[in-house]
Amino acid sequence: MAKQIGYAVVGAGPLVERALLPAFGRAGGETRLAAIVSADRARAHALAQEHRATGYQYDEFRQCLQREDVQAVYLALPNSLHCDYAVEAARAGAHVVCERPMAVMADECRRMLRTVQTNRVKLMIAYHVQAHPAYQKLLELVRGGTIGAPKTFSSDATIRVQDPDDVRLQRRLGGGTVYDLGVPAIFVARTVFDAEPAQVMAMTARMTRRYGGDVDESTVALIRFPDDRLAHLHTSFGEEPTSVLTVFGDEGSIRLTGAYEAHRSSALDVVRGGRLEEMTFEPSDPFAAELAHFSNSILRDVAPEPSGIEGLTDVRIVEAIYRSARDGRPVTLPRVARLEASPAEHDLRKPVANRRQAS
Repeated sequence: MAKQIGYAVVGAGPLVERALLPAFGRAGGETRLAAIVSADRARAHALAQEHRATGYQYDEFRQCLQREDVQAVYLALPNSLHCDYAVEAARAGAHVVCERPMAVMADECRRMLRTVQTNRVKLMIAYHVQAHPAYQKLLELVRGGTIGAPKTFSSDATIRVQDPDDVRLQRRLGGGTVYDLGVPAIFVARTVFDAEPAQVMAMTARMTRRYGGDVDESTVALIRFPDDRLAHLHTSFGEEPTSVLTVFGDEGSIRLTGAYEAHRSSALDVVRGGRLEEMTFEPSDPFAAELAHFSNSILRDVAPEPSGIEGLTDVRIVEAIYRSARDGRPVTLPRVARLEASPAEHDLRKPVANRRQAS
């Protein structure tokens, strides 16, 4: 019988209950839910009972890590807690999947990277867009030259967050529109251009009193890449929900609607030479794909993707966006070499069923 990787899920918010916990049943035989850790003991035990796991409170996290059937943790916590919990897990010898953003500050990301390297455990950042079939098709078309050389990237990611107690509205918990909605767009722009940004310019609109909170209500950022390629990012917590990205090339364009929501149907429109081609994609389960990929990476001792280096790079850009908005001037980013993708990255892009047959 194939060895299983047991997970402790840390955090029990609505997304965890609705999407992450059920995904364990679809992630394949190498993946198993062992424990759920929550700030609310009663909630942890109720969810654990429902999913045949064991419940723990946050202050029992170290005890949870000592279980023989916990080899990995999935961190679904407020952004400000990612670093401390990842470091604690890595020191106990547990592999770490961390929701994006990797952390709030680049220095926290570096601390996480040093700790996982020292303790020889694996770290993956959960960019759910990576498992989106429509996104993979977009990359295939761009890399295949369908629209010529990509020149401009544009992204609009907006929602309404009206609960003043929502963690996304709290600066001390790592809230803010760019941390929540902008990170996937930054990751996609870097991937589409296959390059790292050179300069950032941004402006923010402050959170209005009707929502509470102390973060930006919306942000618009311009990011310059080498060879005069540009990315435009628009994020908001106070506008009509939108999830759209467009890649403009010198011979056409590709527009993806439902860009960052793999759990919903999406549409891909390709315009070239005045002709429109439309494609539609059914919802997928990014959590199941990510869990299967990470378990596979652990068992076969290969590097999972997206890596912590990707997470660090994106957090550096988020910091630059907010710095530019605060100071009212462009921020120049140090040039870094574009990382080569590990062969393990391709595992995530295959259907879960196919990976099980191949393993």
